[in-house]
Amino acid sequence: MIYFIGAGPGAVDLITVRGAEILKQAQRIIYAGSLVNPEILTAYAKSDCEFFDSAGMTLEEITELLVSGHEEGVLTVRLHSGDPSIYGAVREQMNVLRKMNIPFEIVPGVSSLFAAASALKTEYMIPDGTQTLIITRREGRTPVPEKESLKTLAVHGASIAVFLSAGMIENVCNELIEGGYSPETPAALVFKASWPDERVIRGTLSTLPKLARGITKTAIIFAGDFLNDEADSKSKLYDKNFSHEYRNNSLHRKRH
Repeated sequence: MIYFIGAGPGAVDLITVRGAEILKQAQRIIYAGSLVNPEILTAYAKSDCEFFDSAGMTLEEITELLVSGHEEGVLTVRLHSGDPSIYGAVREQMNVLRKMNIPFEIVPGVSSLFAAASALKTEYMIPDGTQTLIITRREGRTPVPEKESLKTLAVHGASIAVFLSAGMIENVCNELIEGGYSPETPAALVFKASWPDERVIRGTLSTLPKLARGITKTAIIFAGDFLNDEADSKSKLYDKNFSHEYRNNSLHRKRH
């Protein structure tokens, strides 16, 4: 069997229990060496397991290892950082297996998106405010559809997380401002969320590029009012004056 496993954002203990148990049984692991914490392999993989770092490989080289693993009856793991579904370049690998009728399973992982929220000590949605989180990237060597440009997305004023763009942070912030965010919109950069050398840098869209100078990769840029820790906005979920399926307000008042 072939397993695509999300290794989590970096911390050794943020891989799922399911993912860790499969890694313990794996006979071949193809891992994203530029992103996956090598301590995860040390902690969970068998010493006699075959290891292949995919950092310098092509799609053909990766899928050849997956296919040969299946043909040889070897329990093979394709280990991605975070969760494979977010910028994991995993679809093209799975499509090869589908065309060859080779079975595979996916084990989800903890995305750096959520590890970053933990580092920021925040949540992305604001009661009585934005209920939308945009996950995107800025165009670089990899194109982005014109209708998904940062300036276009900025019109919504939603919480936004910009992946794979730390090396273009000045352009990112400028384009968000041009699209509609105020220059004073709270902004942050989280570098290597959950790793020992994690860094959290806070500012505004106008100040963040200078504050985060020198960080060019392995980071997510955030912007939005959700970063304003002083905002006093409460949800209806626990509002004593609000009834819902699990709490009838009138009954609640009588009982207490």
